[in-house]
Amino acid sequence: MNEVNIHEKYMHRCIQLAKNGLGTTYPNPLVGCVIVHDDKIIGEGWHHKAGQAHAEVNAIEGVSDVSLLKKATVYVSLEPCNHFGKTPPCTDLIIDRSIKKVIIGSIDPNPEVSGQGVQRLKDAGCDVTTGVSQKECDDLNKRFFTFHLKKRPYIFLKWAQTEDGFIAPLEREQQGPVWITSPHSRQIVHKMRAGEQAILVGTNTVIADNPSLTTRYWKGSSPTRIILDRNLRIPKDAAVYDGKMKTIFITEKNSDNETDLIFEPIDFSEKVAQQICEIAYRHAIQSMIVEGGAQMLRTFIETSYWDEAFVFIGNTTFDAGVKAPKFTGTLVSEEKIATDILQHYKNPSL
Repeated sequence: MNEVNIHEKYMHRCIQLAKNGLGTTYPNPLVGCVIVHDDKIIGEGWHHKAGQAHAEVNAIEGVSDVSLLKKATVYVSLEPCNHFGKTPPCTDLIIDRSIKKVIIGSIDPNPEVSGQGVQRLKDAGCDVTTGVSQKECDDLNKRFFTFHLKKRPYIFLKWAQTEDGFIAPLEREQQGPVWITSPHSRQIVHKMRAGEQAILVGTNTVIADNPSLTTRYWKGSSPTRIILDRNLRIPKDAAVYDGKMKTIFITEKNSDNETDLIFEPIDFSEKVAQQICEIAYRHAIQSMIVEGGAQMLRTFIETSYWDEAFVFIGNTTFDAGVKAPKFTGTLVSEEKIATDILQHYKNPSL
């Protein structure tokens, strides 16, 4: 195996480790690290949670024979930090432990870090290689990169539709969701929610379904709820007013903020999707699921403010109802989930 393949092998392990932190590291990125001596991993770690030790610290602390560090190579999926945040700089730790070779996947887009970590290591005499498996490492932190480079969250569209192309019936007997997909698909949706920072729905969806928008079918934190409610029509006894998690109401009406209920005004005659993204950015939200309804989804599709889409097709028909949105996307995958089909798309314009 040549040197390039060796580097890629260990960098892929870094990526594997980093993914363990999805949903718990915000606002920090996902980072994995392995330490190698004589083609053997002697330490590895990942960033578990914001405010806790970074991946490099966890990997170094996992090395039982610290004397090997002077001859070891550190692989890390993202450039080590060189500034004081809630934890000390990782570059200082690498230098203090006399580690002389560092292999890096992505350069951190955060202005507080970008390139400075690499330079600090080089100035201290470290042999630094960057850009190993860079595409995969960039994709690992697509939320973090989009937030810092595009000043908006990474956006996932998600909806369920019937085999005949409807997302809701024309009429319903009572308030509450009309299930199109199986419990298996609904559990996958809750797993998705646990990995993302926010979920966005519109007024009609909340009034019709009274959703809690939580992760009750999956272990993990529930996302921040963002509710588009232009005239504050949603009743105060709705589940989204329960105060159990941060909830942002986007409206044109004045209302006083409470501890976990925030009201953000926008101009509904101007670029609604862009204004929502600007509010999310101000609240340091790096990723957002847009769940509906139909008008909300169309707003983001028509302005191309989306990155990926997940379409669940249930084994049901309505014959008539609210039509599923039309969009152009690049199909990434299609899989069977119990009686349903899940299609995954990416925005072809990106």
